[in-house]
Amino acid sequence: MNKSIIQTANAPAAIGTYSQAVRVDHTVYMSGQIGLDPASMQMVDGIEAQIHQVFKNLAAVATAAGGSLADVVKLNVFLTDLGHFPRVNEIMAGYFSQPYPARAAVGVAALPRGALVEADAVMALE
Repeated sequence: MNKSIIQTANAPAAIGTYSQAVRVDHTVYMSGQIGLDPASMQMVDGIEAQIHQVFKNLAAVATAAGGSLADVVKLNVFLTDLGHFPRVNEIMAGYFSQPYPARAAVGVAALPRGALVEADAVMALE
């Protein structure tokens, strides 16, 4: 097994005891990203801005791991209000193209830093 830690300044630094991503052989496990701006480490305002920032942060980690969002095979989305799910779908279409990754969407009571949305991903690389 070949295991390496992925870290980039283009995504928010870990705010706990975890890595931004871990690559094991050809699979990259990306930690959950919330709507933190990596430069300021402050939460962006509003659900739309947070959704965009989550996907930008995941894209930055994917790039640091040697891939892109096109290589994502599984995406988990966590929302404090499932009423925002249609907006996630609309915005996600700007970051992913067909064939889309497998995905789960889960309603949660709360997220770190008061985030409205969080997403993690699994990426497969050759």
